[in-house]
Amino acid sequence: MLKQKSFVFNIFSENTYILYLETGEAVIIDPGNSDAAENRKLADFISTNGLKPVLLLNTHAHIDHVLGNDFVHQKYGLSPQMHHADLQILEALVYSSTFYGVNATASPKPEAFLNEGDTVRLGDEEFKVIFAPGHSPGSICFYSEKHKILWGGDVLFRESIGRTDLPGGDFDTLAHHIHTKLFTLPDDVTVYSGHGIPTTIGHEKKHNPFVGEQVK
Repeated sequence: MLKQKSFVFNIFSENTYILYLETGEAVIIDPGNSDAAENRKLADFISTNGLKPVLLLNTHAHIDHVLGNDFVHQKYGLSPQMHHADLQILEALVYSSTFYGVNATASPKPEAFLNEGDTVRLGDEEFKVIFAPGHSPGSICFYSEKHKILWGGDVLFRESIGRTDLPGGDFDTLAHHIHTKLFTLPDDVTVYSGHGIPTTIGHEKKHNPFVGEQVK
């Protein structure tokens, strides 16, 4: 059975997710842990529950979602898997951190690049990669058709969307991919976003003021 634990980390209140199985195998999505206390919180949960992280996934490479990449790499020997289009953003992590007053350690280089239609596996669980740029050039989501769950990064929030005023962002591109890639999923799919509380595809189609039915 697939289980999940989420943490709210760093000054950006970013959601970090750990998905894990009864076997103990686990995947870490977007580790935002940014200091010793947050590192300890993440590691304590993993240790207490006897987990073995086997995958590190980044939905995109903005600073708040990758601050913990190096810790995960040092602690568990994992390097991130992400979309190639965000590589330049990842490589600029330390430089970007100076604008926010955040201490950052460079992320390890990705061990693999993920593309539209790829499948990431954790034991018997499968997560389909959905390429949905617009918030960043390489934003991807991970979709479990079996559980009707989407881990969407900063693509879609409850009654909001990812900001598009950062380098590489574009509202029309983001809206297009939300409509063609996410809103084509079943209405009862739960969306776990990179910030804030969960939502559903059906709720956003009806009530999202940026891309919902009312703005057409």
